[in-house]
Amino acid sequence: MAIDYEKLLALHIPDTQQSYSRKDAMLYALSLGYGSDPMDTAQLPYVFEPILQAVPSMGVVLAHPGYWPRTLDTGLNWVKIVHAEQGLVLHKPLPPEAHVIGKSRVVDIIDKGAEKGALISYERKIYERDSGDALCTISQTMLARADGGFGGPVKPSVPPHAIPNRPADYSCVLHTQPNAALLYRLNGDWNPLHADPEVARKAGFEKPILHGLATWGIAVHAVLKSACGYDAASIASIFGRFTAPVYPGETFRTDIWRDGDVLSFTVHAVERNILAINNGKITLLAR
Repeated sequence: MAIDYEKLLALHIPDTQQSYSRKDAMLYALSLGYGSDPMDTAQLPYVFEPILQAVPSMGVVLAHPGYWPRTLDTGLNWVKIVHAEQGLVLHKPLPPEAHVIGKSRVVDIIDKGAEKGALISYERKIYERDSGDALCTISQTMLARADGGFGGPVKPSVPPHAIPNRPADYSCVLHTQPNAALLYRLNGDWNPLHADPEVARKAGFEKPILHGLATWGIAVHAVLKSACGYDAASIASIFGRFTAPVYPGETFRTDIWRDGDVLSFTVHAVERNILAINNGKITLLAR
């Protein structure tokens, strides 16, 4: 069934609410490898309750609406969808526990043609229920590989952030465990592509792949470790473009370039020498 452009753009994605606890904040951090060295006291604030603070990238899992391309009437071939881009703007530091409300909407659909698929962008704004304060805004673009050529408007994509043409200022290598996807999905992304070998094979992968948001979160971990002294409050916004799927158990090298308050980054899967995230950009708060 082909995409109905107007219907999908007007799709009602129900508001979501979530009460997350300090345990949830620690689980998110642990799923991305924080605390893998229990003697590294700089990581303890993200995994140890007496001094707990939330990892800034955790905003992307808050009040998640679920895998709505599958669960709602979208007309999409959800098995063929992959994560293309991810952004996060932090309006204030995330509390380690809160009751939040997520308001989601589809914001753009670009028809790239029958052979190239369709780009579907949506955003989710997260509010703290008790105060009404906006905590963060999540932007996400998905590539619906089997849904192009539906006759939608032909529009140019926004040019990606350019990576500096010079050696990186920092390089950080982080390892993942073979069960990383099974652990990360406990943050609320239940897409079986990351757990069920049969679903993964139908989607064209040899085995379940790691969540794009897990790879993205590992990149943020690398930036916090290498360039920010694990200071969560220093980050204002995060963006990255996914360029290749990766697998649990792989090793990731994040290369980072500093230009004032802007940190550019790329992520490579080391064992296969695959560029997994490109055009990464983290904006720091001016101090």
